[in-house]
Amino acid sequence: MTRSTLRQQIADALRDEVLAGRLQPGREFTVKQIAEQYGVSATPVREALFDLSAQGLLETDQHRGFRVREFTVADYRSLVEARSLVIDGVVRSVYFGGGLPAAPPPVEYPDCLVSVRRRAQDAARAARGGDLDILIGYDLRFWRELGSLVGNAYINEFLNRLRVQTWVFAVPYLRHAARDRDALWHGHEDLVAAIVLGDPGAVRTVLDDYQNHALGWADRLATERA
Repeated sequence: MTRSTLRQQIADALRDEVLAGRLQPGREFTVKQIAEQYGVSATPVREALFDLSAQGLLETDQHRGFRVREFTVADYRSLVEARSLVIDGVVRSVYFGGGLPAAPPPVEYPDCLVSVRRRAQDAARAARGGDLDILIGYDLRFWRELGSLVGNAYINEFLNRLRVQTWVFAVPYLRHAARDRDALWHGHEDLVAAIVLGDPGAVRTVLDDYQNHALGWADRLATERA
């Protein structure tokens, strides 16, 4: 296994640990601890940890090592607002002629949306069933595949980073609150259906519902914490 491959595998494994809630916000650890945990040398671990720090999931401390970032409710609201702007731009650019010259008209997209539709069905099913771990995986894949159709890897990577960060904030709360888990957003299929129909109004309605759902949950959480 090459060092770069090992570096990516370690980063992916730690990201999964954070998303699963096994590495809680504020948790501190060192390169040595992670290297011993995975039975590897310190170099790829250090590189993986710096990669996750660059993605905003970890914070570095000169004396203590690394710490899982703690996002506030205000951070979460800002992430949701930024995420909404990016998603809106992606959907408009790809499906409704928002200005990217390489974007073909909506009629050419159904074949490309077959996989996205499957992810939407899986994500919606997991959300309705309150299966948080399953939902996170399918939700991230759904938005990543949908975003890839814009043909701009930088936009898609930024969107994925925002989505991961919002999940990092939400997971600890959702995992201990059954009623919130029952209210997980499950409009993925509605969004795909609206895009296939080429209906800008329907797409806008679903995206607005998506943002309002997240911001409404943030407001309720802030009230409870106060």
